[in-house]
Amino acid sequence: MSKITATTGRFVLLATVLLISACSNVEPWVKPYERANLAQEVMKLDRNPVSTAYLNHVYEAREGARGASGSAGGGCGCN
Repeated sequence: MSKITATTGRFVLLATVLLISACSNVEPWVKPYERANLAQEVMKLDRNPVSTAYLNHVYEAREGARGASGSAGGGCGCN
C-alpha cells in the first residue's frame, strides 16, 4: 500500500511543479529590434500578393454559386 502512496505523491509533486512553472513570466523570444532581420522576402507566404488577389477574385467569381471559399456573391463576378 505504501508503494501506491509514494507513486501518487511523486505524481502530485511532479504535476504541481509543472503547473507552477507554467505560470512563469512569458517573454517574447524575438526582441523588437531583431524583427527587421527576420522579416525577409523569402519568409513571406506569398511572393506576389497582387497576382494572388486577382486569382482569388477570379476563383471566387467562378465558384461563387456554390460558395467554395466562403465569400458572398453570385457566379456572375459582380460581387
